[in-house]
Amino acid sequence: MPIYEYKCRKCGNQFEVFQGISDPEVKSCKFCKGKVQKLVSLSSFSLKGSGWYVTDYKGKKPSATAKAEKPETSDSSTPKETTKTETAKTSKEE
Repeated sequence: MPIYEYKCRKCGNQFEVFQGISDPEVKSCKFCKGKVQKLVSLSSFSLKGSGWYVTDYKGKKPSATAKAEKPETSDSSTPKETTKTETAKTSKEE
């Protein structure tokens, strides 16, 4: 059975009522008998497990950190290019 929230326009009190879907709306405050307004409240309904958009389909693109962690493959058939400074350093060390 759903819980509906109401707020009194006269005294400002909020209260909850267990009502069936087909039951009529509450018209008066249970504290002061003033007119009430039905409130829209957040649902506690949550989709958990696999097969839902949030868990399986949302954000399937690889993140920037995953791209950075991916090791670069080096092709051993092509020689490694060296810069002039690297060549100068190695020749001085020898």
